[in-house]
Amino acid sequence: MDTERCIGSGMCALTAGEVFDQRESDGKAVVLRPQPPADTWDAVRDAAGLCPVAAITLWADGRSGT
Repeated sequence: MDTERCIGSGMCALTAGEVFDQRESDGKAVVLRPQPPADTWDAVRDAAGLCPVAAITLWADGRSGT
């Protein structure tokens, strides 16, 4: 998760709330589970695709970037 790039749109938290959340202080996203369970990978991929500024990095092993 590139917090410098993040604009706090909240799409990641809305799409994969078990993996992403938003800081109350500035609304920027945080990764709750850097190695999300396999059953959340589809939602995580969707969240990355919906991020308007491409602030989420995904690795082939299912990790989401921090």
